[in-house]
Amino acid sequence: MRRRGYLTAVGAASLGGLAGCAGTPPARDETAESDEAPDWPVGPYADYEATRVSVTGSEGDARGTVTAAIAVTSDKRRLGLSDADSLPENAGMLFVYDAPRESLTYVMREMDFGIDIVYVDGDREVIRIHNAPEPGPNEDGNDQRYPGSGQYVLEVPYEWTERNGVETGDSLAFDL
Repeated sequence: MRRRGYLTAVGAASLGGLAGCAGTPPARDETAESDEAPDWPVGPYADYEATRVSVTGSEGDARGTVTAAIAVTSDKRRLGLSDADSLPENAGMLFVYDAPRESLTYVMREMDFGIDIVYVDGDREVIRIHNAPEPGPNEDGNDQRYPGSGQYVLEVPYEWTERNGVETGDSLAFDL
């Protein structure tokens, strides 16, 4: 996924250079994926696989898209975003389970920023959303508990779901 983003950026830079030689700015490509988070995943997550997660409303309207690091092992799910310093606006983490789980609880363990926690069922439908603010001073986040159920959990920047109008009943599309 990152290689395609890199090649797209190189291609766009080449076009920009050619257009600059002609003295006119390059035309904006309306089909370009401007919501891509090119610098994600990074740091302790740099070796994670990533996927584009698109949210669609019940009427088929596009709500938003993020580039998500995939946490599919128990160690990666336990770490979550705890080692991240921040989360770009169009980035996230997708937690994947083999089958739907009736009882899941996510916490803000060692988090330095707030996130939205989106529970998604096996059919990839949003069933619950929590806006989880960053832990306060002298808090480790373990007491901030956000229950739900599902087969997938998507974590995105704090109040991203509100900014994009994401609500229960919306659908997620992504490749694993």
